[in-house]
Amino acid sequence: MKIGILTGGGDCPGENAVIRAVVKKADKYGFSVIGIKKGWLGLINGDVEPLTHSSVSGILPRGGTILGTSRTNPFKKEEDVQKILSNIKKFGFDTLIAIGGEDTLGVAKRFYEKGIKVVGIPKTIDNDLSGTDYTFGFDTAVSIAAEAIDRLHTTAESHDRVMVIEVMGRHAGWIATIAGIAGGADCILIPEKPFDIDKVCELVNKRHNRGRGFSIIVAAEGAMPVKGTKLITQDESVDAFGHIKLGGVGNIIGKEIEKRTGFETRVIILGHIQRGGTPTAFDRVLATRYGIAAVELIKNNEFGKMVALKGNKIVSVNLEEAVAKLKTVDLELYDIAEIFFG
Repeated sequence: MKIGILTGGGDCPGENAVIRAVVKKADKYGFSVIGIKKGWLGLINGDVEPLTHSSVSGILPRGGTILGTSRTNPFKKEEDVQKILSNIKKFGFDTLIAIGGEDTLGVAKRFYEKGIKVVGIPKTIDNDLSGTDYTFGFDTAVSIAAEAIDRLHTTAESHDRVMVIEVMGRHAGWIATIAGIAGGADCILIPEKPFDIDKVCELVNKRHNRGRGFSIIVAAEGAMPVKGTKLITQDESVDAFGHIKLGGVGNIIGKEIEKRTGFETRVIILGHIQRGGTPTAFDRVLATRYGIAAVELIKNNEFGKMVALKGNKIVSVNLEEAVAKLKTVDLELYDIAEIFFG
């Protein structure tokens, strides 16, 4: 059995742990593993390399992916689809393991529908993939964001400033919500609940009026104001999957707060810091379990599925279910966060 493995989309802490687990488990069954470079792009270009025990030695704590990654949508061009199908035959892949989020696994689902034996592994720091309680990388991103909030508290309090911290979260505010609760944020803005800038400023004024001279505002990059106001973007360009580049909402919020309240306001955009560096212990273990489970699915000839975490158990769900919709923040959880606003 020859397994091809690729990592697509944005890099994410824990990817190397998955790769290591797949190689180690596959070896137990006598399967060989071939790494595909730069996601689906590598399968288009035929850029592959064998993965061995030596290849994966020491990579467990490393961030990023040793295979490289890209945001490549082969279904934008029929010729790229045909190149992938041809290279699957050329390299003798019996099955593919695709590690990624909604876009990467959406492509995997379409190839499965074309007869390719595919298994998916959920990877996104946004934790917005259906069918699983947690995606690996999320815990690391939350830990980084929460630590940043902790550090910004001290400088905010020392200078009587408002701090607006922009975190990742295009369509789902999981990082903002969890990190905001953990970091004691005074207001959390997420895509699931459009914000009223007047109310945000009221919260800031309320804190200052009762002697709290600083405020911490956490905003997901996809947060938007009420009344259908256009999303604030860096530019109008899109990626291979048609996603507009987000970012900059923190700067707009910061300017509005300072203008309306008169309080000195600083904006911190965490950006790619959230997805860089070594994964947390939780993400290393979860990623390892996912890798092991993916090889088990292959051994049992269960394809067109994604491994998932349900409670404390690793299970499998159909790829169709996994990419059917985004998993947004449970507003009951957000209600808990709101108790501490202001």
